[in-house]
Amino acid sequence: MANQNIQSVEPNIADIINTQLKSYNLDYKLEQESLNDEIDKALSEYLSKSGGKGGNRPDAKLLLQDKNLNYYPILIEYKGYKDKLVKFDINGQVENNTSKNEPHYKNISSYAVNGAIHYANAILHYTSYTDVIAIGVTGYKEDTSGEIKYSIGVYYVSKSNFGLGQEVDKFTDLSFLKKNNFDDFIKTVKELSLTQDEIEKLKEKKEKEINASLVALNNDIYKNEKGLGENDRVYLVAASIIATLGIPGKVSPLEKSDLKSKQEQEEKDGDIIIRKIKSFLNYKNLPETKKDLILRTLQNTLLTDNINKAVNGESQLKRVFSKIVDDLGIYYKIGLTTDFTGKLFNEMYSWLGFTQDKLNDVVLTPSYVATLLVKLARVNKDSYVWDFATGSAGLLVAAMNEMLIDAKEKIKSPQELGQKTIKIKAEQLLGLEVLSSIYMLAVLNMILMGDGSSNILNKDSLNDFDGNYTDENEKFPANAFILNPPYSAKGNGMIFVEKALSMMSGGYAAIIIQSSAGSGKAADYNKKILENNTLIASIKMPIDLFVGKSNVQTNIYVFRVGEPHQNDDIVKFIDFSNDGYTRTNRKKSSINLKDTDNAKQRYQEIVDLVRFGKNKLNIFTEKEYYEGHIDTQNGADWNQSSPVDTIPKLDDFKKTVSAYLVFEVANILKRQNEANDSLGK
Repeated sequence: MANQNIQSVEPNIADIINTQLKSYNLDYKLEQESLNDEIDKALSEYLSKSGGKGGNRPDAKLLLQDKNLNYYPILIEYKGYKDKLVKFDINGQVENNTSKNEPHYKNISSYAVNGAIHYANAILHYTSYTDVIAIGVTGYKEDTSGEIKYSIGVYYVSKSNFGLGQEVDKFTDLSFLKKNNFDDFIKTVKELSLTQDEIEKLKEKKEKEINASLVALNNDIYKNEKGLGENDRVYLVAASIIATLGIPGKVSPLEKSDLKSKQEQEEKDGDIIIRKIKSFLNYKNLPETKKDLILRTLQNTLLTDNINKAVNGESQLKRVFSKIVDDLGIYYKIGLTTDFTGKLFNEMYSWLGFTQDKLNDVVLTPSYVATLLVKLARVNKDSYVWDFATGSAGLLVAAMNEMLIDAKEKIKSPQELGQKTIKIKAEQLLGLEVLSSIYMLAVLNMILMGDGSSNILNKDSLNDFDGNYTDENEKFPANAFILNPPYSAKGNGMIFVEKALSMMSGGYAAIIIQSSAGSGKAADYNKKILENNTLIASIKMPIDLFVGKSNVQTNIYVFRVGEPHQNDDIVKFIDFSNDGYTRTNRKKSSINLKDTDNAKQRYQEIVDLVRFGKNKLNIFTEKEYYEGHIDTQNGADWNQSSPVDTIPKLDDFKKTVSAYLVFEVANILKRQNEANDSLGK
């Protein structure tokens, strides 16, 4: 806290920096001035530095263009104390959120860089700009000379760093903004990169914020917006997000102010949203049948009379749309490589009264388990991955992430990497989902991830799919299969596995399924699967893996595809009951999953054990890891555990004798003491 006796020199700092900007012939705007309508609206819509609505006024702001004609908003915040440049958290990141993942308003309002980054997130949240420069400047007056000393923090805030900001470099003035210096500055900005470890930490932090926001949003809609069924809520969220994404230079994002709650034909709020979605989908070049299905599905909710009827000048649709954009906009616009709609899907369905069987069918695979399945299926940049019960496409998102990471590591040509990235997203992923409401989430998820949406099909994978995935009847060359099937299907869902593997000629598969599928409930399917595929591993998962959603025991089965199983083949049986995570199911908790016992290391060791065998044992022991065999004509012996040796060893005999002798000596001494006491000794 600044000493109350020290006077702020913020006016002096403002004068120094504004004089610099003027000397560089830059068209800067001061606190009360307008930069442009889009940015002005964003700053007024976003929560203020003290938590209220609007009132975000950077001390100075600019909009500069580089040689490639890309625009960069520049937001500058001044402070007037020596120690008020930037506040970091324990991980060295700018601390704009508390440990509860709520805005840290004290830091945002007190520190120059923190405030500037707060403004930058308003731009990311409510505009089409994806790259922002946040600048904080603070200073003090020297006691002896009275000279003003100042320091500058320059941060890049963008989709690529999840809106958290990266320091660009150390600067002593703002001359890097001059026209003849700006391109070199932007080149430096574009060369900034995050390590995979940094990305994972930032993603984990943002995902916690997403969870908290989703809970709050869904609770609000559930309690306060009457007449909306569960499917309506899914469709409203999907429609709102698609309408506000925009395509730079082609489709402007829909803004809250565009909805007028008019009652005239073709001008109702639902009509406006549908037109924007149609425009967006046209530019995404989706197949006509898919585009028509999406529009038809969303129209059933968006064009109903009740949701468009104006009450006190506002329709329910506009009110819900505004809530979605305000609560979630920042997350789906920053390009998170996460199963965003999967989290949304799980949160929204958690409020519904499903029967246990139905609940088991729609439960979301946790992202860390999805990643485990992907790694067990040996997915890489050249894989063709499919999922026959794709749900919200969470498994495909995990596969895409793994493929992109592998491509980035192995391809060093930026041009080649760009082409490969497009190919992965557009051609190397295929998902099938029969339920229309869940299919909408899958499409939305892949659109948010960068448009692999054209390969999400609204089809029954068991009865309505022959392997074709293009209009030219081209077969999908799948060599990796991942699945969390509906457990109510035949064989607990093994019917999906049998069909998918029968359509593959090679590769690997990893599925998570009810354990009973491997101990008798799916014996006939299992025997058929083994005729052309090898069971590599059977992994017993934690009983509370889906805490709060279902209470079934699950196993992961890993297969080598296209190679018949032999009775002499070794199967790795692993007890993964302790995966290192502690789970709770507290509605008000911001963190229901905690790494309490080397969880990340344990998950990696499982991958290594399945791939390389028991020489990779480290955290686990041979009590949890067992190499055994199955009978191909049995089909109910897939859930074995390490056998317990009941034959006594010599050491066991010695310990027993030793314990007995100690017991006998103790009894002898006790009787002797009692005899002495009776004799009065």
